[in-house]
Parts: sequence; C-alpha cells; structure tokens
Amino acid sequence: MRRPGGRWGLLLGAGALCVAAALVQAGGGAYGLTPGQAWAALTDPALWGHGPTWARLFLGDGLGDLLGLGPAHPLPTGTLVVWSVRVPRILVGALVGANLAVAGAIFQALTRNDLASPYTLGVGAGAGLGVWVALVALPALGPHLPLVASLGGAAAFVGVYAIAWRGGAHPTRLVLAGVIVAALAGSVQTALFFLTPDLSLIQDAAAWTAGSLSGVGWGHVRLALPLTALVLALAFGSVRALDVIHLGDGPARALGQAVERARFGLAALAILAAATSVSVAGHVAFVGLIVPHVVRARMGGTHRDLLLGCVAVGPALLCGADAVARLALSPVQLPVGVVTGLLGGAYFLYLMRRHGVWGE
Repeated sequence: MRRPGGRWGLLLGAGALCVAAALVQAGGGAYGLTPGQAWAALTDPALWGHGPTWARLFLGDGLGDLLGLGPAHPLPTGTLVVWSVRVPRILVGALVGANLAVAGAIFQALTRNDLASPYTLGVGAGAGLGVWVALVALPALGPHLPLVASLGGAAAFVGVYAIAWRGGAHPTRLVLAGVIVAALAGSVQTALFFLTPDLSLIQDAAAWTAGSLSGVGWGHVRLALPLTALVLALAFGSVRALDVIHLGDGPARALGQAVERARFGLAALAILAAATSVSVAGHVAFVGLIVPHVVRARMGGTHRDLLLGCVAVGPALLCGADAVARLALSPVQLPVGVVTGLLGGAYFLYLMRRHGVWGE
C-alpha cells in the first residue's frame, strides 16, 4: 500500500543522498578537497567554457579526433582529478544502481517472487564465469572483459530458458533452472580459482566477482550509458505488460497478453540490464533485491511507480555505498559489493524481525 507522501519523500530523499554522496566522492581521497572546492571543480569554467575540452573528456580523444575537435585546454589539478577520476566513478555507480534496481523489479514481477534478483536466472554466475575463463585461458581478451561478461550472462540466460522450457517457461521452473546454472557456473569458477597459478589474475577476478568500481573511467561510462538509456526506455514502455504478468498466467492470458513472448522479452531486458552492470562493476550484491522492496513499501502502485522509484533509489544506494567503500577505511578501498552485501543483510534481518510470521 502506498504511504501518504511516500512517493515524493522517497524521491527527494534519494536525490539528496545522491547529491551528498557525489560531493563526498568528488572531494574525498588522497587529493582532498573541501565541499566548496569540490563544487568549484565540478563547475569550473575552464572545463565548461571550452567546448573541445569537455567534448574530448566525455567522448574520448579517439572520437574527438574523428570529429575534428580542437585540442583540450590544460585544467587545474583539482578539476583534472575530479573530472578524470572521480566523476566517472560516480556516474558508473549511478548507472549500475539504476540497472540493478530495474532488473530486480522486472525479475520479481516475472517470477512473482519478492526474493528474486538480477542474479536469479544465473546471469551473474554466467558473467563471472566468462570473466574467469577470459582471465585464465584467454588473457588476450583482458581489455574486452565487459564484452566477455555480457556474453557470459547472455549464455547463462539461454541455458536457463532451455532447461526451464516445457511448452512454456513457468516462473517456478525459471527460478529452479537459474539455481542450477548458477551452481554449475559457481563450481567451475571455484575450480579455476584453485587451478590458477597467477596471483594477480586471482586478485583481479576476485575484485570483479565481489563487485568493485575501482579503476572505472570514461570508457566505462560510454559503454554503460547508451545501454542504460535503452533499458530504461524499454522498461517504462513495458509497464502494462509487467502489471498484467504479475497477476498470473491465467489472468494475463484472459486480458489478451501473449505471456511467453512477453516473459521472454522482459527477461531478456532484465538480463541486458544486469549484464551491463556486471560488465562495468562486476557482481554487486543485493542492490537489485532490496531496492524494489524499499520502493514498494513507500510508493506501492503500478510498475510505473515502482520503476520510477528504482531509478531514483538504486543510484542513491550504490553511490552512497561506494562512498563508504572508498573512503571509510582510506587509503584501503573495499569492493562496493561488500558494503551493499552488509546493507542488504541488515535490511532483510530487519524485515524478518518486523514480520515474525515469515516461514510459518
């Protein structure tokens, strides 16, 4: 049920948290800046007042040369640090949070299971296995890990659907098939972990599977931004199908919905959202599971309301968690997946204590 004032309170609160986390991220780190200095760097006219400078920053030098842009102006150190290192991390965090939250909302609608997540159908395990295989057996693919992760997630999805299909793909069979594929992929990943002699490869893959935003840059933004825009456009265009399918297969067919076709298309959309996230940040736990719960409790309503809340709360949660992961134990940086895992576990413990009849 929607709480009075819940919609705007949630959206405004999420927006405020996102802005606060962005300012903390922009100013915090080895090169420290006060909030005022961070804001001055974000709005520096040396960047925004010269078209080729900001265009090359956003588009990259390769595309800038192709478009015939002039050379970039040198920037003050603070502005260069903020815009070259910290802003891309903030933007990738926001994009990953939105993708995971929307994917979680779609999976929970398709399976009619509030404990479904973007990794329910094995996409996270498949993407992680693809990364492991690339790092161990095909190191030449190292620069193309995002593509490898996406292909691994897509292959896992195809495998899940093939296992679950029996004249249709019932939600329960999809979940069980996802458990099977995730277990198989996880076992192979564990075997590769013990068979890999190179410690640096183990560390890289461990950071990937734990979920981390360390080292992301504008290339990751350029990869994730168009895919995220596509996911959000298709998701908001599919809200009626989500509302109908959530009622159950029988009522959905009675309302004229082609259930299997819609379920396959929506699942593929959620897989694309999850694969986009995995390709730039690895396996970030719990965001796609807890954000729809939080939004549903505050906003209720249709899936249009749910997706709108997810697009606000997902980025806020991940940006806030990444600020904690990067700065709480500075100079040591934790994977953001560790922080989201702790938050997710604490949230569900709270739900279990609040709803004591669960499981009875």
